[in-house]
Amino acid sequence: MLSYRHSFHAGNHADVVKHIVQSLILDALKQKDKPFVYHDTHSGVGRYDLQDERSEKTGEFKQGIARIWSRDDIPAEIASYMEAIKALNETEELRYYPGSPSVARAQIREQDRMVLTELHPADFPLLLQEFRGDRQVRMYKEDAFLRLKGSLPPKERRGVVLIDPPYELKHEYMDVVNAIADSHKRWATGTYAIWYPVVYRENIDKMLKGLEKCGIRNILQIELGVEPDTTERGMTASGMIVINPPWKLESQMQTILPWLQHAIAPNHGHHSITWVVPE
Repeated sequence: MLSYRHSFHAGNHADVVKHIVQSLILDALKQKDKPFVYHDTHSGVGRYDLQDERSEKTGEFKQGIARIWSRDDIPAEIASYMEAIKALNETEELRYYPGSPSVARAQIREQDRMVLTELHPADFPLLLQEFRGDRQVRMYKEDAFLRLKGSLPPKERRGVVLIDPPYELKHEYMDVVNAIADSHKRWATGTYAIWYPVVYRENIDKMLKGLEKCGIRNILQIELGVEPDTTERGMTASGMIVINPPWKLESQMQTILPWLQHAIAPNHGHHSITWVVPE
């Protein structure tokens, strides 16, 4: 099933959380000169036009990136994230928003590389167009987890895997757990950043229990909610589950999340940082 198009949701509150955490992980990897790999399992198209009819139809970015774009109190911790967005916008007008591959491309160095996979027949050509000719980027129209399995361990032995499927189907939550279990056996020291939407809380609880059963340690959960949980369908929150997080990530998010909640969801929002399994 390949009906999901991220262009309807680009720049929403979930993207903001995901890409801030992604940027902080990349910032940490850059503290050492040794090369690293950035592996993106569900890459999308690379960048999104917020004036596109799909973005305008939902207007989700207006409750996400648009609420922090022009603020004058942006925390220093998210400088890399904001720079990645500014790089796509020549003026102060917010027109374009980077997908996770563009967020990463703005941060990787000459010695680093990127692996991108995207299976959607309409999105993959746009991804190719975005990074065509870039020697540091390899793109594949393949099953995300099969490519991941064939790519680990990376030759650099350092890096991060971003996993953010659309979760259109209920089994995708456990697909992530199974992919992590297999990947961790191949590359136990890598950082894995799993994005998740809170549509039904029980799905997230099951995914977390599944990860715990894998026997993997050092798992940090970061979440921002814009509305209280509900039994009705609709994304009320989103978060990141990070395996082997950089040591500063917890304290950085303790600074960022309260600010982000106040900026995006001041009335009904909530946030949390929890060690699912400590180191």
